[in-house]
Amino acid sequence: MEKIKREEPNKKSLQSSSLSKIGKLIKEARINRNESISDLAADLRISAQQFKAIEEGEEELLPEKVFVKAMIKRIAERLKLDTDFIMREFNNNSEENNIEEIIEEVKKEKEKNNKSSKDIPYVFIITVFISGMIGLLTSSFVLNIFSNSDNNSSKKELIQRN
Repeated sequence: MEKIKREEPNKKSLQSSSLSKIGKLIKEARINRNESISDLAADLRISAQQFKAIEEGEEELLPEKVFVKAMIKRIAERLKLDTDFIMREFNNNSEENNIEEIIEEVKKEKEKNNKSSKDIPYVFIITVFISGMIGLLTSSFVLNIFSNSDNNSSKKELIQRN
């Protein structure tokens, strides 16, 4: 449990590291051009809170990544930054997140499979026992039918001899 708690902050810091870099670049460019957050946000039709969250790298305050990507692209174009570089940086962050999410899903699936594989021996044993009982009852029934027919035929032979 402690191990999981320790890994979560590291994961968050990895996720926001690219956004922090991008945010610092945007902030520097904005300050160099003497533009305020509110003016630039209004011009780009982005809320000032979201603009500030991008500059600070606070991913949890931002909407879905698709929207953040569009915002960052518009900001970079408006501030005349290297849009290709910034988009590559943002996409690298998204790929890292996707890989981490896939790893987490695989771990969860593996744990789920381990739990279900522990249940399989019991199910297998019960199935074998039930099929064995059905086989035993069926064979007894068939044997009983044949033994009765043999007894009837031997009785008929005895009656015919007398």
